Amino acid sequence: MAQSPVTYSPSVETFGKDELEIDRQLVDLLRGISEVTYRNSGHALRSVHAKAHGLLKGELEVLDGLPANLSQGLFATAGRYPVIMRFSTIPGDILDDAVSTLRGLAIKVLGVRGDRLPGSEDDVTQDFLFVNAPAFGAASTAKFLGALKLVAKTTDRGEPLKKALSAVLRRVESVVESFGGKSATLIALGGHPETHILGETFYSQAPIRYGDFIAKIAVAPVSPELRALSNAPVGTSGKPNFLRDAVRDFFKTQSGVWELRVQLCVDLEKMPVEDSSKPWPEDLSPYVAVARITAGAQDSWSASNIKSVDDGAAFSPWRGLAAHQPLGAIMRARKEAYRMSADFRTQRNGCPIREPGVAEQTNGPSSR
Repeated sequence: MAQSPVTYSPSVETFGKDELEIDRQLVDLLRGISEVTYRNSGHALRSVHAKAHGLLKGELEVLDGLPANLSQGLFATAGRYPVIMRFSTIPGDILDDAVSTLRGLAIKVLGVRGDRLPGSEDDVTQDFLFVNAPAFGAASTAKFLGALKLVAKTTDRGEPLKKALSAVLRRVESVVESFGGKSATLIALGGHPETHILGETFYSQAPIRYGDFIAKIAVAPVSPELRALSNAPVGTSGKPNFLRDAVRDFFKTQSGVWELRVQLCVDLEKMPVEDSSKPWPEDLSPYVAVARITAGAQDSWSASNIKSVDDGAAFSPWRGLAAHQPLGAIMRARKEAYRMSADFRTQRNGCPIREPGVAEQTNGPSSR
């Protein structure tokens, strides 16, 4: 028998006594990464997920007939919304794709109305951010701070060494996987397999409020053309942007369809809010589809999208509906970090970062 989802209340979050100071140090470190890359390139980049591999426009369709526990927030009413998708990798500097790290996906849903999160009251968008691993790499912001200090020291330095290290880590990871395992640490450090980014399933890792409940969300490829790319190797030799090229080649002639899936929290001990390093057991609560995302054939690296999305847009889990408030220490730390990164890029690049306005999008979901 399926368990009932946990009802959201503010008490599900527990604030650490040193949380504000740790968050401040995280922001300072991330700003330092941006300052290094700006000094060396003359162009301000995101502090994390700096390198984009595909910028797509598509449509999100909220499925009809969802049960009450899934018909929440953005997904309460069936309809269609325009979306922007940005595929990326996690480092804060622009590296040869041979330095193979975790992949990311940011989605901006347009024309979303309702009670808003603080700081996004004037927007009509909803952002969701994902990484292709079901859990975050650190159990606390303090541990994440320690890991980030090591990353900051390597920013924009020694790319040949990083490429060599990545190759070694990939070989070690392949051995680990041959015995049925998987090392999140090896993958995060550069041991991610050189596979097609469009075949990945992406996860929010940390939870969000899901209307009356609590959930994690995921985006998984479902069209046959995308599913065929799961774990598919891509040609990498001498191609510093092979992921970007692979995405562009695919969308020249083909479309892609993904499902947006929700995993409801049914047990706060086994599915903790504050420790995002623990995957939530899918045997307790499986991911269930609530929406479908479709992107048609297009130029995934067009000059107009580079200007409007890669340089002119920012994504943050704190931009959206109050019904989808980010939860847990990792999510709380992201609020100021993402704001700082967007402000830094705006100030240095002379290119204002702005949200799509009502005139540029639909006035809410279209009916079927």
